[in-house]
Order: sequence, then C-alpha cells, then structure tokens
Amino acid sequence: MTTSIRISEETKRKLEAVKRDDETFDELLGRLAVTRSESDVREMAGFGGPGVAEGMKEAREDLNGSGNEADDS
Repeated sequence: MTTSIRISEETKRKLEAVKRDDETFDELLGRLAVTRSESDVREMAGFGGPGVAEGMKEAREDLNGSGNEADDS
C-alpha cells in the first residue's frame, strides 16, 4: 500500500539536501522519524547541564559591556 503526502517545494529541497544518494524518500523519512530518547532530544536541542544558563548570561553581559566601551571612545 502506498500513501502520498503533500509538501512544499521548499521542504522538498530541504529533504533532498539531507537525502543520501542511494536512499529513497521513504527511507529518508524513516531514518528521520526514528524515535529519540529524551536525552537525545535535549542534546540535539542544545540544552546544557547545570550552570550553563548562568555562564551564557555572564558571557552575554560581558559582550554587551564590551560594546558599550567601544562606543565611549
């Protein structure tokens, strides 16, 4: 049995960009649809461990402060 799905041209181009030369679109979608564990999803999404958010906040404040110093000169 075959099922058709409608996708935009933009989505098709994106899929073609990640599709392997020797794989069908069905195989590609099957590969992309693999069930992920919660930790896999967190890793892919860039969630950090304890202290990462505070470190990012400090880095952002440092960068914002360094930009102000350049404006003062």
